[in-house]
Amino acid sequence: MEPHRNRNRGHQQLRVWQEAIAFYKLSCEAFAGFPFALGKVASQNIASADSVHRNIAEGYCRRSIKEYLQHLYIALGSLGESVSGVMACHGAGQISKETFDVLDNAAFKLENGLLRLVESLERKRESGSWVDSLIVRESNSLYAPSDPEQS
Repeated sequence: MEPHRNRNRGHQQLRVWQEAIAFYKLSCEAFAGFPFALGKVASQNIASADSVHRNIAEGYCRRSIKEYLQHLYIALGSLGESVSGVMACHGAGQISKETFDVLDNAAFKLENGLLRLVESLERKRESGSWVDSLIVRESNSLYAPSDPEQS
């Protein structure tokens, strides 16, 4: 099924949003098999990963740079919460080293992308060069890694 397209759904073209969706999927896979006694832990880890892509989308759809940046910061906070949960679960022996590495690597790449996007948008806001109609093109070019080591 082909997704509907319009200007308000442009966030779906953003690499950072696509990577946030992929991170959410990985989190679901990692925590889906948790025993009942750890259901709240699993649920919270999935919820924090889910919040990342939702905040990227909501900020994008608000159309103002101020709100877009605010939601990107919330997405970064949710990602930090998710990474903390992954680290705690690994430390408690609840997820394997392999699962930890997959989630940590995906989160690291996503976090760097979000940070680059935020930094660049902050500069655009300060210079007054933000153009709402160019949101997808500008956001994707801003997200591109300047240093291949950061990917």
